[in-house]
Amino acid sequence: MAAWGKPNRQSADEAKERLKLVLIHDRTDLSQDELSTMKNELLAVISRHVEIDPELVKISMSHDGREQKLTADIPLKTSHRRKIG
Repeated sequence: MAAWGKPNRQSADEAKERLKLVLIHDRTDLSQDELSTMKNELLAVISRHVEIDPELVKISMSHDGREQKLTADIPLKTSHRRKIG
């Protein structure tokens, strides 16, 4: 605990992420390993075309009613190549 009666913010955030993963698994029937594999495959494909910073990537799943959404926040590294054409 950070202070008397106040939970550590990082622990609270980690617990919230774990809960999200449990809910995602329940709604999509994807295991944690399957979600991790999917994330790694997405990053591998994207990194073939643009340089990314994998440490800053955030991939989340959410729902709105019956609709499921996979959202990826993938920061791109600055390219020093010149565009041709």
